[in-house]
Amino acid sequence: MARFIVVVLDGFGVGEMPDVPQVRPQDRGANTASKLLAHFQLKRLPTLEKLGLQNIVQCAESVMQTNPSANIGRALLAHQGGDTFMGHQEIMGTRPKPPLTQPFQHAMETVETALLDAGYRVERVTRQGLSLLSVNEGVLIGDNLEAELGQVYNLTCNFNVVPFETLLAIAAVVRQANPVGRNIAFGGNIDGMQRVLNAIELKPDSTGIPQYIGVNSPDSGAYDEGFRVVHLGYGVDANTQVPKRLHDVGIKTWLYGKVADIVQNPHGISYTSVVDTDEVFRLLHQDLQSQSRGFFCANIQETDLSGHQQDPKRYWQVLEKSDKGIAEVIALMDPEDLLVVMADHGNDPFIGHTKHTREQVPLMIYQHGLSGLNIGERATMSDVGATVTAFFGAEQPEHGEPIEALLKRV
Repeated sequence: MARFIVVVLDGFGVGEMPDVPQVRPQDRGANTASKLLAHFQLKRLPTLEKLGLQNIVQCAESVMQTNPSANIGRALLAHQGGDTFMGHQEIMGTRPKPPLTQPFQHAMETVETALLDAGYRVERVTRQGLSLLSVNEGVLIGDNLEAELGQVYNLTCNFNVVPFETLLAIAAVVRQANPVGRNIAFGGNIDGMQRVLNAIELKPDSTGIPQYIGVNSPDSGAYDEGFRVVHLGYGVDANTQVPKRLHDVGIKTWLYGKVADIVQNPHGISYTSVVDTDEVFRLLHQDLQSQSRGFFCANIQETDLSGHQQDPKRYWQVLEKSDKGIAEVIALMDPEDLLVVMADHGNDPFIGHTKHTREQVPLMIYQHGLSGLNIGERATMSDVGATVTAFFGAEQPEHGEPIEALLKRV
């Protein structure tokens, strides 16, 4: 019996990607981990120190030391930008595909036709010449106004009118009919559709002309009661990802935190909408105490949130909590278990903007008896997912190459 455990410190990158000067010049100089170690130079993260964080970062200002026994490496991002959703799809073995960025207006007619062909009732809701789509009187489809404009479409649903299961079916049709990076289908038990309609807003493009129309999510009431959400990525096929590959050979998957919100895991256990770091680790520890076999993947979201807030102090506090949580994971590991601690992108709290930073991610590996291994630089985070499936003898995911050095002792 064996377990493969992945802990993703969301946004904990280790230096800008080689293509940053060309594709993300605003991220020049980004290095989330190194800058935090330098800023808190007299403080230690003992578990991450043991796992080789300084071997990777080489921060001269920090009192933390390298560990010659650590097993370490790096992974490059294969997806564009630096995105939690696509980052986790990549980790799970998806080959990232370049999405299109466009206002919902450009896709509306195609989406409308697809929904009508599927038998849904569709009406246009128009404000100042721009339109959203209303489906079955309970779902509004338009631009996501909180993300970078044009990259995400939202489906905002009143579950008192349209049930969640029907929303999922509508979302599947919409996803097939547009090429932007992500569609988010969500809703809650909202007291009347008028509140959702009142939350419609317009946003201008760079010239100041309104081009985007959507629902202000907090104002819609969707978060207030009974909130549920599913994220659907462009070109993401869950049937080729790690959870499904493992299910096919009888291995169960447990997901914790944001990874549970964004990765499909219908045959496993997913602890959704868990943000608190201590609670994520409590659930993970609980399952490791009772389960002797399987794949366990936890996302620590509060590191990422601290980066968005440009709050180094909070970021370090979350790292300290995570350090203790990872130490307890190691204490619960059996000899054949394998642990990988990594990130999904960067979120440098010193960079001067509040968005993710396009950074390489650390790979810190632990297994009883494994010592001094350097797996080098991996071309994609999908290599982690490919290693998971190989570890359990399952079919490989769509993308990635197994890290063979981690399989020799299995």
